[in-house]
Amino acid sequence: MKNLLFMRHGKSSWELNVGDQDRPLAQRGINDAHLVGSKLSKGQIKPDFVFSSPANRALHTAMICLRNLKYPLAKFQISTDLYDFSGDQVMDFVKKTDDSLDAIMIFGHNHAFTHLVNSLGDSYIENVPTSGFVHIQFKEDSWAEISQGKTIETIFPKQLK
Repeated sequence: MKNLLFMRHGKSSWELNVGDQDRPLAQRGINDAHLVGSKLSKGQIKPDFVFSSPANRALHTAMICLRNLKYPLAKFQISTDLYDFSGDQVMDFVKKTDDSLDAIMIFGHNHAFTHLVNSLGDSYIENVPTSGFVHIQFKEDSWAEISQGKTIETIFPKQLK
């Protein structure tokens, strides 16, 4: 059984004149990442490994969340494949994941994440909001074979305020 945990990056700031990958989190993004990370720390979520897009906003969201989970950074890696907005690269990345990992958490971007949670899960989600978390579980034992799973949990910042 495989568990895929999606977390979209927090709300980003447009105040600085920087490239897309360098855009930082806005204060709301920082606060929301802490809210969701704190909620996750009280649950049963135990990812075997965590991956993040290299974009500053995704990486910062990941660090905030992982600190809340007291997650070991030795089990964390940045992947350029997760800096994707269509979902194609993200899906290829997931399908190539080592089958020894049963639960992975990925930090990345929309439209990719909303598209994938709707393609892979059994619940329609109009939009995965910034700092939104979605857990999808698959019956398959190989990442390469996952197709249709069950949406187990969603945690959106709006629900926690």
